[in-house]
Amino acid sequence: MKRLADILEQRISAALQKVTGQAFAAMVRVAAEPKFGDYQANGVMAAAKQAKTNPRQLAEQVVAALDIQDICEKPEIAGPGFINLRLKDSFLAARLLEMNTDKDRLGVEKTDTPQTVVVDYSGPNIAKQMHVGHLRSTIIGDCIARMYDFEGHTVIRQNHIGDWGTQFGMLCALFDERFLQISDVTPTRKILGELEAFYIEAKKRFDSDEQFANTARFAVAGLHSGEGPWRTYWESIVRESERHYCEIYEKLSVTLKDKDIRGESFYADKLADVVQTLKQNGLAVESEGAICIFPEGFKNKEGEPLPVIIQKSDGAFLYATTDLAALQFRVQELHADTIIYVTDARQAQHFAMLFAVAKMAGWTDDTIELMHITFGTMLGEDGTPFKTRTGGTVKLKDLLDEAVQRAAAVVEAKNPDLPAEQKASIARAVGIGAVKYADYSNNRNSDYIFSFDKMLAMEGNTAPYMQYAYARIKSIERKAAGKDVDIEGELAGITTLTFTDEAEKDLAKLLIRYDQAIDAAVRECRPNYLTGYLYDLSQAFSRFYSACPVLQADARQRPLRLLLCDLTARTIRHGLSELLGIEVVEQM
Repeated sequence: MKRLADILEQRISAALQKVTGQAFAAMVRVAAEPKFGDYQANGVMAAAKQAKTNPRQLAEQVVAALDIQDICEKPEIAGPGFINLRLKDSFLAARLLEMNTDKDRLGVEKTDTPQTVVVDYSGPNIAKQMHVGHLRSTIIGDCIARMYDFEGHTVIRQNHIGDWGTQFGMLCALFDERFLQISDVTPTRKILGELEAFYIEAKKRFDSDEQFANTARFAVAGLHSGEGPWRTYWESIVRESERHYCEIYEKLSVTLKDKDIRGESFYADKLADVVQTLKQNGLAVESEGAICIFPEGFKNKEGEPLPVIIQKSDGAFLYATTDLAALQFRVQELHADTIIYVTDARQAQHFAMLFAVAKMAGWTDDTIELMHITFGTMLGEDGTPFKTRTGGTVKLKDLLDEAVQRAAAVVEAKNPDLPAEQKASIARAVGIGAVKYADYSNNRNSDYIFSFDKMLAMEGNTAPYMQYAYARIKSIERKAAGKDVDIEGELAGITTLTFTDEAEKDLAKLLIRYDQAIDAAVRECRPNYLTGYLYDLSQAFSRFYSACPVLQADARQRPLRLLLCDLTARTIRHGLSELLGIEVVEQM
């Protein structure tokens, strides 16, 4: 079903054009205060100013020309020309019934203009464990990909892993040494041991042992040319690293798969061509021995043109070269209409310059949208970047394990009589969900303070509160079954609805705005718009449940109230599970 806000915008804009003879936006918004109605059109004042007429008189003319009686009560004019709108009960009831029949999408229409959208996110480093710095890119990027998927776009996920470069020479050299020391056929895992310890040892040997360093340099050359066993060693290291970060993806319910991995190594044989192409078209020039591009508008602190260096004086390529090759591939081979990069805000200038170079090279134009979705830093409770007590980097696996342990303690305290297996399942859902939801619920551009106590709280805008709201509705269904109430049968047979309480209407009005919340979250790539909506919905349900008995309601009231419960549960489940990747639980 078409978004209500869009219908209102279209009709009021049509009335404005009919009255003024010009095209103006109606600027329809949800009313800030319920006393003013459900929606408010604010575009009349701007239209009146441009048309040089009295705004209140123009509002009166617009209302007279407005065809909206199938949706709203008679519009009211407030102040200098605001048009306030109240939904009719009959329209509200019809919308709920439409949502009820659309089991999979809850009445949310797919986009009329599907695109191919590439989302670049997560990007762990090979031979290093994922740490807290990888959390935000991984889960924000995954939410964006999920939302674009749901809207009906063709989404191509890209996990641009750091799997190429000189550091792999030292890793391959140590792998070769360990491999030759072992006579039997030894699994990669045994050779590598703890992956990060393996990396640290390789780096230490490279810095202190000249013979080892020479072997590492030889390995780099062999890896790049495909000679000797180096490619095999490199593949073993990459596979073991992948095993590590895929375990994290599984814990986080992240949708990245093997097919989505396209690391730096994929573009290695394309880098020379990128440099040559940019030189041939006159964009890349030599500067102090390096090959550089100088996009217009970028200056250093001294006011001098700032370069994008794509090849060093020793012939080596850089991250910028790889990123340009990846961008070119995504446009020309993946046929992307939109490319979304999800990284922290510190890379803002890098991507702004990257996009500028792509446009200069003619790889993109106004028909292809390049988006850099930034985010702030996770802070400890002291307001500094999140660290271990000893000042080290917090491993993401350790953080998630601790979240589950803390959640298990909460579950044990709240419901000790549950079976052990069920308690463990709930703890996983609540602990991991709490970490993800706490991140999502903040403005992604802001730094935020990581606090287990706050994110595991059963009150406030937290995952446990949302999960509890869902579980509470499920408990109503269990009670209904115990009283031989056939909820499915009653819901399937609903053809008319009658509102008898304002709390019913308030909840219904929020339910029919789900499509609007998703649209806003997708347009600005802001998961907090979705979490904010879900929290408002849960609070509205709590008020409704306090004011309106459900199972004890009479035959006239109960169908509507059962439907409101069911739609609320389905909406929370869909928002959490399908779009945010947070598991719901039937019991807490």
